[in-house]
Amino acid sequence: MKARTVRLWSVIHTWTSLTSTLFLLLLCLTGLPLIFHHEIDELLGYAPRPEAHASAAPATLQVVADAALAADPGRVLQYVSWDKDEPGIVMAFTNSAPDGAPDNATVRAFDAVSSRLLGPVGVGPMLIVLKLHTDMFAGQAGKLFLGAMGMLFAVAIVSGVVLYWPFTRRLRFATIRDRPSRRVRWLDWHNLIGVVTVAWALVVGLTGVVNTWAELMLSQWKATELASMVAPYAGKPPPVHLASLDHVVACAKQAAPGMEVAFIAFPGTPFTSSHHFAAFMRGDTALTARLLKPVLLDGETGEVADARALPFYLQALLISQPLHFGDYGGTPLKLIWAALDGLTIIVIGSGLYLWLARRRKRAPAGSDSFARRAPASS
Repeated sequence: MKARTVRLWSVIHTWTSLTSTLFLLLLCLTGLPLIFHHEIDELLGYAPRPEAHASAAPATLQVVADAALAADPGRVLQYVSWDKDEPGIVMAFTNSAPDGAPDNATVRAFDAVSSRLLGPVGVGPMLIVLKLHTDMFAGQAGKLFLGAMGMLFAVAIVSGVVLYWPFTRRLRFATIRDRPSRRVRWLDWHNLIGVVTVAWALVVGLTGVVNTWAELMLSQWKATELASMVAPYAGKPPPVHLASLDHVVACAKQAAPGMEVAFIAFPGTPFTSSHHFAAFMRGDTALTARLLKPVLLDGETGEVADARALPFYLQALLISQPLHFGDYGGTPLKLIWAALDGLTIIVIGSGLYLWLARRRKRAPAGSDSFARRAPASS
């Protein structure tokens, strides 16, 4: 590789890394506990558990919905959902209005058999960690900013690989040079750990970027696919009396055989129209359980109005969300994700150290010239 090309890639790598360093450290540090957020919530007592029942039949969904409204008088139901890992729990989202802001929603868990209130959902210290990780308490602007930092991270990874490739021709892979210079040793460790984690870092970085676009993707779906689905009902007033939720669920399952309901959006909420329920159906495998299929149902009669697969960009979003946190393969995959997250923190920290060390003291000429030109190859 020509010296001019090396310098160009070195500049790209250095400044994309430096620009995103602090925010990447924030994302890695907050992402580490989020990998185990279920376990942490259970340990701290913030994860509601279903009651023990001896082969009792579940309560009707309408009874659970009525219990949710009774627990939060003066508010309306937005969503009812089921966690695939906790079949004995039904979660109800209430808000001041059907289209109320997500931050104003209250989420409570109810026992699927007795319909008793089990406690709030999404509270405790992990909520603060999640907000820091997703938008830094800055809303959509914060999400898009972190998405931009994720793109810079991806460029830093690619440029680091480009810089490291000619370096491997001088030294065998995984060589840590025994030199008096601490900076040279840290450079070798930085390069080695960066190469080991490069695939994971790209996957997690790019899935994180996709997740920051979630609201934009949802808006696009509403303006195109959903608008087409509800077009025959244009001008029709919102329903005065809502259909029974049990009837809605039964009709949705008939429209999507072999699938179960992941969550139901009530009329007027952001996931549907002012006249329809939307039942989002999921499959029963590790992959199909993530790929939802919306079924639109008349708010008054519960009859199916339309059912279509989600567009590719929303399917990509649904796949990327659990992949970002290693939420596909149980505890073993989470442990791998945590280890790789820790190694990435070392790569980011060592890259910052190498840049600061080069600024403090000019590296000697000769065999360490690469260290002077390419301070942080990851």
